[in-house]
Amino acid sequence: MRRTFPVLHLALVALGLALWAGPAFAGLDNGITWLGHASFRLERKHTVVYLDPWQLTGELHDADVVLITHPHFDHLSPSDIARVVKGSTVLVGPPDCLKGLTGTLRPVKPGDHLELGNVSVDVVPAYNTSAAYHPKANGWVGYIVDLGGPRIYHAGDTDVIPEMSSFKVDVALLPVGGTYTMTADQAAMAASILDPKLAIPMHYGSVVGSAADAQRFKDACGSIPVTILPRRSR
Repeated sequence: MRRTFPVLHLALVALGLALWAGPAFAGLDNGITWLGHASFRLERKHTVVYLDPWQLTGELHDADVVLITHPHFDHLSPSDIARVVKGSTVLVGPPDCLKGLTGTLRPVKPGDHLELGNVSVDVVPAYNTSAAYHPKANGWVGYIVDLGGPRIYHAGDTDVIPEMSSFKVDVALLPVGGTYTMTADQAAMAASILDPKLAIPMHYGSVVGSAADAQRFKDACGSIPVTILPRRSR
């Protein structure tokens, strides 16, 4: 006599999937600090990376690497870079971002790959497809950063671009404020292309965009996990 327990079976399968999937997503935002707008601090195993530091407070001087996406004032801020650099800090960015900066400078372009101590960096394109704020010809960039954990993609100022389909990322930091970058709905489209384990909205709350855009992004992402990070001053 064949006996089946479909309800119990399905419940056990669902529990098993939940237990299997949980660790894949848990803690992916550990070590990721949103400093407002498009500015982030990443830390893993005592290695610290800043992305587009802007409007910081205090004298920190803890950066091993500073990554700059493009030279607009809200992404390239020499005074904020000065707050985080130390003697060994490596400053990375397109050539027009490094003019006037001093220290260890590494000019980059889309397609480059860097190994900087414990930090692995893939340099990827970032540009507008229907506006003139960030032309592709300028060679401005986003970054995929690996500090020995999840691969973290900082998109820079960009629209949805074809190159995203080739990016291999675990965490996606995506602009949602519109006007100069993707809107919240467009950023959700980018997330669906990237298929990260976790998405985090950025580029809102200062120059353009609001917390409502971050929430709209989260709502539009469907099954893709989204964390809206609190802004922390550093």
